[in-house]
Amino acid sequence: MGPPLWRQLQLTAQALAAIRAGTSGSAAFEAVEPALRPGVQALGFQALRWLGRAEALRRQLAKRTPPPNADALLCTALALGWDADNSPYEPFTLVDQAVEAAKRDPATRAQGSFINACLRRFLRERDDLVAATNHEPVAQWNHPRWWIERLRRDHPRDWQRVLEANNQQPPLTLRVNTRKTSQGLYLQTLSAAGMAATPVAGSGVQLARARPVPQLPGFAEGEFSVQDSAAQIAAPLLLDGLRPGGMALPSRLDPARDASGAQPGPGGPVQLRVLDACAAPGGKTAHLLEYAGDMPIEVTALEIDAARSRRIGETLARLDLSATVLVADAVRPEKWWDGQLFDAILLDAPCTASGIVRRHPDVRWLRRESDVEQLALQQAMLLAALWPLVRPGGRLLYCTCSVFRQEGSHQIEAFLAHNTDARLRPSPGHLLPQSGGNARGVPDNGLGEHDGFFYALLEKPAR
Repeated sequence: MGPPLWRQLQLTAQALAAIRAGTSGSAAFEAVEPALRPGVQALGFQALRWLGRAEALRRQLAKRTPPPNADALLCTALALGWDADNSPYEPFTLVDQAVEAAKRDPATRAQGSFINACLRRFLRERDDLVAATNHEPVAQWNHPRWWIERLRRDHPRDWQRVLEANNQQPPLTLRVNTRKTSQGLYLQTLSAAGMAATPVAGSGVQLARARPVPQLPGFAEGEFSVQDSAAQIAAPLLLDGLRPGGMALPSRLDPARDASGAQPGPGGPVQLRVLDACAAPGGKTAHLLEYAGDMPIEVTALEIDAARSRRIGETLARLDLSATVLVADAVRPEKWWDGQLFDAILLDAPCTASGIVRRHPDVRWLRRESDVEQLALQQAMLLAALWPLVRPGGRLLYCTCSVFRQEGSHQIEAFLAHNTDARLRPSPGHLLPQSGGNARGVPDNGLGEHDGFFYALLEKPAR
């Protein structure tokens, strides 16, 4: 028998209170004991997706904001129960168990009667209370007002669709490790295990129903990684047709290779030098190595945070891949660079993560509008520091998991205006959540449902 609902609601409310205090959702849910974590996280994600509505309802029910722990429990119950058709439990059950949760927690016991009165009134007047909050944009869209307004300016035709997509549960998407198996073979493996899935992107599969990742076939053997289909664009976009040092590329990407895959030439094959500049947790680093296939490639994975850099090593070890992992600040190349120019640099820059809100619903409530400006400045510094490290004829792929133009198209427009030796190659531009189209006319590449991303491929002309 599973844990009682009141206990799960207690833990969900505690996680919400921690997030409101500035803790990331990942850390807040990691603090929950493992046996209870899946259920609490599922409830927590739904509560975060409808928190704007819940807070508006709470303002209708209470003239004053209650203490943080009581408010978190009250808003959790309201977020889960405001829409009876999509509630995980009957509203009466939720209310009863939320009141029980309040009584059993010393942090909320004193507000138990208050929470009970609010929720009982909510049950009696739910339709009227919901109608009274419909005019509030934050309640309607469940995003901060500044976020809604910025998105409306940046994407005047698509902002509503993006906000709606952000409140949906995303599919589980995997990237097949093509060094170990193929997309087709892995789809057969899933089918044999009774798991329906469809192909997406070049080597991805999207499961019809999400399942615990370690229980999927081939996980321990490194046959796949979890990666959204929009993120799977990076490695092919950066590597396709690229030539190391201006020489023919000895890889499956170069039709000029011989039957063995080797490229003849003095001194043997030339390695492609690639830098993944902000690499943790290592998903794109691994994809670069997987996508390279039999081409000689040397990947340096850079990460400023030592703890996060260890995750790169763990990711590569599970997939039987290897790269040079450095703990260093990409903005300070004089501290780590060996002086040899790179053929390709992947700059997956720190950003607001406004494109991955489906998977991280806490992000919208943690971010502040001032973060956009600060992160855009950091992105510009990274571009300025890394562009001189690209050899003539080489490339830099700038990407962010953001839908805000200040972190995407506006950032690249400013960079091109100040760097006359940079050329913008055909790139997807802004990919909006669940959109197969893009801003620059690149044909739909069968991504299926996906997160929001921005891609700009910059090339330095050969001398």
